[in-house]
Amino acid sequence: MFNKVILVGNLTRDIELRYTPGGTAVGNTGIATNRRFKGSDGQQKEEICFVDLTFFGRTAEIANQYLRKGSKVLIEGRLKFDTWEDQNGAKRSKHSITVENMTMLDSKGTNPSQTAAGGYPGQQSSNSYAAGENTAPAAVNKPAASDKIPEIDIDDDEIPF
Repeated sequence: MFNKVILVGNLTRDIELRYTPGGTAVGNTGIATNRRFKGSDGQQKEEICFVDLTFFGRTAEIANQYLRKGSKVLIEGRLKFDTWEDQNGAKRSKHSITVENMTMLDSKGTNPSQTAAGGYPGQQSSNSYAAGENTAPAAVNKPAASDKIPEIDIDDDEIPF
């Protein structure tokens, strides 16, 4: 079977980092995604989806170090169905995503919760990190002047986030 989820959105809270007894980092947070569309009545509507995320290993540590509430991120992972019993004995359930790859989409200086000390060290555009990856963030090369990116005329209402 195939289980893959790709989402782009903003984090709904800071990463909560903890470690297993075996020393593996586990980070928990949530992501909000939105979709704008025209309803059957012709009115512009918006649908917002909130999903919990779980990061593991080095990806959890990197996410905790560089991401904050409101950070824009692209995540790839697998959908997981969690079940538990609440304090009243009722059965509860939810879907969450176990993150396998993450790409930070905020460019240096645009994250609203960055400190004056300076944002993401060495980051110029976006960085990707895979679950279990043991490398520190590396600088992303700026495109050469000859690598011109064409301008695209898109209305802000057409952008899904």
